[in-house]
Amino acid sequence: MNEEILWDDFLNIIIKKTNPVSFNTWFNNITLLNIKDNKITIKVPYAMHKKVLSDNYYSLIEDTFMNLTGINYDIDFILEDEIEDTNRNIVEVEEKEETRWESNLIENYTFDNFVVGDTNRFAKTAAVAVTEQPGKIYNPLFIYGKSGLGKTHLMHAIGNEIMKKTNKKVLYTTSDMFMNDFTGLAKTNDNTNNLDYAQSFKEKYRNVDVLIIDDIQYLVGAEKTQQEFFHTFNYLHQNNKQIIISSDRSPDDLKKLEERLRSRFTWGLPVDIYPPDFDLRCRILKNKIKNLDIASLIEDDVIEYIANSCDNDVRYLEGAITRLCAYAAMIVPKQINMEFATEALKDYINKNIYDNGDIPSIQKAVSDYFQITIDELKSKKRGKKIAYPRMIAMYLSRMLTDESFPKIGLEFGGRDHSTVIHACDKIEEDLKENSELKNIIKSIKNNITC
Repeated sequence: MNEEILWDDFLNIIIKKTNPVSFNTWFNNITLLNIKDNKITIKVPYAMHKKVLSDNYYSLIEDTFMNLTGINYDIDFILEDEIEDTNRNIVEVEEKEETRWESNLIENYTFDNFVVGDTNRFAKTAAVAVTEQPGKIYNPLFIYGKSGLGKTHLMHAIGNEIMKKTNKKVLYTTSDMFMNDFTGLAKTNDNTNNLDYAQSFKEKYRNVDVLIIDDIQYLVGAEKTQQEFFHTFNYLHQNNKQIIISSDRSPDDLKKLEERLRSRFTWGLPVDIYPPDFDLRCRILKNKIKNLDIASLIEDDVIEYIANSCDNDVRYLEGAITRLCAYAAMIVPKQINMEFATEALKDYINKNIYDNGDIPSIQKAVSDYFQITIDELKSKKRGKKIAYPRMIAMYLSRMLTDESFPKIGLEFGGRDHSTVIHACDKIEEDLKENSELKNIIKSIKNNITC
């Protein structure tokens, strides 16, 4: 039915059923807006029209349309301003639906391709438990261990699994990204922009169901950022939102972070990941090559050779496979045997892997370089000639072995683990700007022997 014709017919009937004053007052300046879903919407000029038409003329209007169409319509009266608000709401809803939430998750990091062994089984079990009840169990989940052992993979796997099972908002970030976003507050020029940015910052980090933050240790030294993270942590935790954090050391060993932050990190469950043992390294390698073109060419003893050579870092395993693939693409061998693998990886393994490195061998290499004795290195002497080489030796012991801070402290004259942490932090800081120190450490590494 044509709506214009229907409206004209409606008005012709109404004018006959009302007196001229009533018609001119209440009907002459109203219009038919639309007919949709058994509802007729009529636009009126003033709020008084809505009240009078609803209270005094509703039955007349309803019956008139019923007689004209045979349909019992609901009648709705609406003001011009209300039409604009309705349209604005519709646009806003559409814009929100079109805006895709950026979780920053890497989709191919899942539980399915996370290879489990004795050194990471507990961490994997805790991670899966979190996906079953986000915010209710192990909150926060604090995963720690040396770089390259799969912490980041596990965190992304948690986020991907939660998003697959629920409609919860998940955000993955790093401490550097959090710090950069926070310091952006100080870079906004006028007060209006600052307020807008502050609101945007809070919406990003607090309007989530799951916050995953990687490498929390890099907040060391950023006091204001630590304060903001403290407030963000409290807000999320109080609202039962899941928090997942990673670090290269346990909460107790993050001495340079605020005490109130470190204490909160232990509220949930701290879990550590150790370097993979030989069996796990073999299975990781097989998992990484199973979909590659060279998979059928690699002999088992090559897998064992790489696993034996790369025992500190999963990333070294990945690097070895990448180099092997590149070499195979150039040579195109019929079989990748030990001879081929040794040739392909000779530079990589010799330069990067210290497969039998232990603390005594590191101590000897440092002592030889600085022309001091191992006894001096372990002694209580605090002169710069001894103290700084000792810090370097402690740093290398942490980087090149699987030993804990307390164990390293014992190997250096029974020192407290906090002393080892201080040494590692000091050398890491110096390495950022001291190119000579980089060369010293490189030289010492090359001289580490069993």
